[in-house]
Amino acid sequence: MSGIRDKVAIIGMGCTHFGELWEKSQEDLVIDACTEAFDDAEIDPKEIDACWLGTVDGGKLGSRLTRILKLQYVPVTRIENLCATGTDAFRNACHAVASGTSEMALVCGVEKLKDTGYEGSLGGTLDAEFQSRCEVPVGPPAMFAVRATRYFEKYGLSPEKGKEILAKIAVKNHYNGARSPKAQFQKEITIEQVMKAPLIAAPLGIFDCCGVTDGCAAAIITTAEKADAMEKNYVLVKGIGMCNNAAQPVLDDDYGFIHFIENRVSSQRAYKEAGITNPREEIDLAIVHDCFTITEMIIMEDLGFSKEGEAWKDYEAGFFSLSGGLPVNTDGGLKCFGHPLGATGLRMIYEVYNQLNSRCGERQLKDPNIGLTHNLAGNPDCYCVAVTILGKP
Repeated sequence: MSGIRDKVAIIGMGCTHFGELWEKSQEDLVIDACTEAFDDAEIDPKEIDACWLGTVDGGKLGSRLTRILKLQYVPVTRIENLCATGTDAFRNACHAVASGTSEMALVCGVEKLKDTGYEGSLGGTLDAEFQSRCEVPVGPPAMFAVRATRYFEKYGLSPEKGKEILAKIAVKNHYNGARSPKAQFQKEITIEQVMKAPLIAAPLGIFDCCGVTDGCAAAIITTAEKADAMEKNYVLVKGIGMCNNAAQPVLDDDYGFIHFIENRVSSQRAYKEAGITNPREEIDLAIVHDCFTITEMIIMEDLGFSKEGEAWKDYEAGFFSLSGGLPVNTDGGLKCFGHPLGATGLRMIYEVYNQLNSRCGERQLKDPNIGLTHNLAGNPDCYCVAVTILGKP
């Protein structure tokens, strides 16, 4: 079963600067990102026949997108799947194009988190429903700190050694982010700075956590045949895998609180659709959901880039650095580029799209052909994971 492999092409993308964008409204961000996407695709907005809007805290109807962009009588579907929102909107648009129900689609993901007062904890307005079900509210740093502690214990790392490995991940992503003009944080850091930084939830310190961010990203997609006829650079969608759990894993007595079954299920679906059998060797770059440094390390094992319990050795060897065998988070990841929930998945696709089109300046990889993006969303009782694989024609 090939699914949508090679049937859908990205012909244009746009992305705003990510950060604390107090001077910009959500409408401003949509216009900025979508205008860049239209210009990149070299099309008139009137050629769009369907839209998908991904936003977690946007409220109201998807019709806001057509009003902002002056797209008359175009259907808009609003998608929300927490941190996987942008990728899920992209997935839905891809299936519409592949099925023939849309020929030229716009996908936009946007968030103005700073305006909401959201601080990244489950006590914010975005997670009020989840908090109402918890006797003791537990924020994301604490949930992922448990996984870090368990990982260190299971795979024989001392707390100091484990913290040092996580610091290497933060240093790597800050190095990449310092070379990403649109990233929220653009400053290199040292291992010493990470080790001495204030703790948020032990063993995770402030440099182990991604920031709360505003931002928008957009993509124009069409059929592979139409993209080829346009005689311009484009990138093909090779595979998309996604799953939501049914609250079962954390109820099992043998649940280890380290790995995410959802990562493995979604990635295997994407690999099958894309025809990938050895991801460590066949994928040239990966942009993954490093909401925390420990999350990135676990993802490397779940996606088959490292053997179970050995990702930390690959970080020590520099395997996931810009000059390594499989560069990860070449634009700085969530850690440095930022994490405006509804826009994150499309920002990841934007980085792979630009890498495959050799547009990334100082952080440009040498002739990449296949790239992967990954989102991890939700809480222990309702995780959702989306994996996208993109490739050159």
